Amino acid sequence: MEFKLFLRDPAAYFWTLIFPVALVVIIGSVPSSREVSPELGARGIDYYTPIILVMSFALLALFITPTYLVGYREKGILRRLSITPVGPARVLLAQLAVQAVIAVVTTVLVLGTAAVAFDVKLPSNVLGFLLAFLLTVGMLLAIGLFMASVLKTTKAATSAGSALFFPLMFFAGIYVPKEMLPDALATIGDFTPLGAAVLAFNDAAATGMPSGITVIVLAAYAVVFGVGAARLFRWE
Repeated sequence: MEFKLFLRDPAAYFWTLIFPVALVVIIGSVPSSREVSPELGARGIDYYTPIILVMSFALLALFITPTYLVGYREKGILRRLSITPVGPARVLLAQLAVQAVIAVVTTVLVLGTAAVAFDVKLPSNVLGFLLAFLLTVGMLLAIGLFMASVLKTTKAATSAGSALFFPLMFFAGIYVPKEMLPDALATIGDFTPLGAAVLAFNDAAATGMPSGITVIVLAAYAVVFGVGAARLFRWE
């Protein structure tokens, strides 16, 4: 039922499934993006593919997760479910399961489109890529759950998602490539949630595995926000 409700929301699957693929096509269609950039040391499409992937996860976790769950609480759905055999906890798990599946589908679509249409190399080390994927999605969903725990209205959830998404995407390198930022800003970006996520995917592509410090950063965010969400989440 949660999956059906997701598919009935055009905005949800547009921004999490269609938009990332469209962005890959748009960027890849620019002739200069298929040539090696001296500043980036890589083709533009190769540089932006992992960023777009992380962006799709961020849209899912920072907007869909808190908006849906806060909306359920705001409308009294979680409270009413608490007196039924279903229980609100199962709804929460169902939401997370749906979003995890969407993240997997988006990954396949983005990487498949980039590889087939623009010859972007797929990750050679599946385990390294899988580690980066699990850490990134787990960390972002933990942040989304934490937002759903402390925010009271869907309007507040949407506003908070926007307030987090755009600055975090700056450090992920979507507006200005990190290679062109001052060293201090680039270093700070490596320790932000989305900056660390992009770095994990880049490390997995370059060396086969995310670096130890990146794994620690992503795991720390996941634990801190996950524990905070578990302690603060309210059903009513």
